[in-house]
Amino acid sequence: MSFELFAAQHGLIIKSLIHDKWVRVRTVDHKNKLNGSYKFLGDVGWVINFATMQEHAMWRSEKPQEVDYTQIRNKILADEKRRSEAHKKAASKAAWMLNNSRKVHHKYLYKKGFPEEKGWVWNDLMIVPMRLNDSLVGLQVVTADGDKRFLTGQQTKGATAVFDNKGVVILCEGYATALSIRRALKAVRQRYKIVVCFSANNMVDVAKQHIDCFLVADNDTAGINAAKATGKPYWLSDKEGEDFNDYEIRNGALCAGESLLCFLKEGLLAA
Repeated sequence: MSFELFAAQHGLIIKSLIHDKWVRVRTVDHKNKLNGSYKFLGDVGWVINFATMQEHAMWRSEKPQEVDYTQIRNKILADEKRRSEAHKKAASKAAWMLNNSRKVHHKYLYKKGFPEEKGWVWNDLMIVPMRLNDSLVGLQVVTADGDKRFLTGQQTKGATAVFDNKGVVILCEGYATALSIRRALKAVRQRYKIVVCFSANNMVDVAKQHIDCFLVADNDTAGINAAKATGKPYWLSDKEGEDFNDYEIRNGALCAGESLLCFLKEGLLAA
């Protein structure tokens, strides 16, 4: 039985079959509404008539499907080439933006509790260089209101920004969080190497590059799950929803530094 006939038996009206996406269509019982939906992948498909069905019905082809491995390999190579070209283009744009930026104060840093801190600013946007193996691969672009994005096509997996004071390795998600960690550890005279990972998922990847490191995680679902996934010791604020920047602003640099120092010492002793 063809997929079109299978769909028709469930009341769907398919005029032109579309592959590899969910498509809304009319049904025999509701010809003026898109009351049906299907997805067709060649050898398998699903249909649902929202008026008569509670769940999707699956169709499978009765004919064995021949796998064109040459076509699959060529598609993989083409995708890799496009991805590589996008990475190069983004890295080139990042270098141009960084070369045309100025180290000045920015409203985002002021709002996060760092009125004296200067950052790289391009066209009123703060830009944070992201590097992989010491090579610039992209930027995090931050508005005055704290909206963040990356350059289109850039490589983000494994990319970081680092504050290196030749001390204990500490991973965190955000740039402002890293600034608070640095200020807090300076208050308690603790050396550091703070690695900004830019996202919870990337923190998991970056942690694999460091045998001995600690995590300062955001106290939210994504941050906690990522911290647990690394298997490394991690610090959390005692208040749900906070990151270390929030904690340090609320408690002060010295208190936050003492909390972090206690956590680091416990982790070192446990190791």
